[in-house]
Amino acid sequence: MKKYTYGKQSLSFSDFYNVLSTLKSPFLTCGPKVKEFEQAICDYTGAKYCVSVSSATAGLHLAMLAIGIAKGDEVITSPNTFLASSNCVLYAGGTVKFADIELETANINPAEIEKQITDKTKAIIPVHFAGQSCDMEKIHEIATKNNLFIVEDAAHAIGSDYKDTKVGCCKYSDMTIFSFHPVKTITTGEGGAITTNNKELYEKLLALRSHGMHKDAKMATTWEYEMRELGFNYRLTDIQAALGISQLKKLDKFKKRRREIVEYYNKHLGLPNLIEKDFSNACFHLYPVMVRNREEFYHKAKTVGLNLQVHYIPVHTQPYYKNLGFNEGDYPSAEIYYKKCISLPLYPTLSDRDLKEIVKRIKDIL
Repeated sequence: MKKYTYGKQSLSFSDFYNVLSTLKSPFLTCGPKVKEFEQAICDYTGAKYCVSVSSATAGLHLAMLAIGIAKGDEVITSPNTFLASSNCVLYAGGTVKFADIELETANINPAEIEKQITDKTKAIIPVHFAGQSCDMEKIHEIATKNNLFIVEDAAHAIGSDYKDTKVGCCKYSDMTIFSFHPVKTITTGEGGAITTNNKELYEKLLALRSHGMHKDAKMATTWEYEMRELGFNYRLTDIQAALGISQLKKLDKFKKRRREIVEYYNKHLGLPNLIEKDFSNACFHLYPVMVRNREEFYHKAKTVGLNLQVHYIPVHTQPYYKNLGFNEGDYPSAEIYYKKCISLPLYPTLSDRDLKEIVKRIKDIL
């Protein structure tokens, strides 16, 4: 019996060739492939600047430091996300606040964001869940009115469009963070990137990514540098960047196939799932459906070769966050969604025959 998982990388000969060529080059890290990858991301998204990093988590951490999040500052994000979206605020010493989600999209609800704003609020981290953009124009209006930074968590959403813009162009935000983990739309193994249109933020990010080191034109020698703040080693290697360059060239093809798979499931399964808004043209990372008796469904699926996943346990219900004062019941929409959601297989190498088989197995266990 062929087994299927909810997501996996899609690699081909061009990926292997690019990586092997870099392995044979003089640079394995801190070389030209990193800049080439960053420029390719700028060209694709329309952003002015890009800083590649070792993971999206690292990118979120650096973004919080770049906008000066510190003790006493509050940052609002979604409870329906991976832990990194809120943990990054804690890394910087800030305080996390959550705003509940829209049940039809599982994205953060702009109206709920407004309810959470206080005189201590400094930033908003909207999370583009499953690949669909949040309503960034509304969120931007809220942020502008309250003088807040916006950092988009687009770990799921490279290749997605919001209205007439690419996610990552930063038209409605200060920075956008991408993930290149193997289950994401494109991969570098592990890795991430930050895009921005703000030169000052870009220069801060570059320094923070590499131990807080600065090199200026006034420095007479190539070996001189100054450490002006405490930074980190969050660099991406040339090997990873070479894979990213190759993967990025296939992004539109990946998006097309992902959307075809979503349409197939919508047509042949008929299970309740997320609604795509008129402003969205998503490069879907996940296909979550809502089922009764989810635990039973999950285990039955395993017996027929479907290794599915749940996205996500609401962050505020985790023991660590309960110790910070959050409780079950605080964000009811996120909790209602969590109780029924489960993600089906979605990756470009699924054939039409695979989809037919997956649908058959799901119908057999429903």
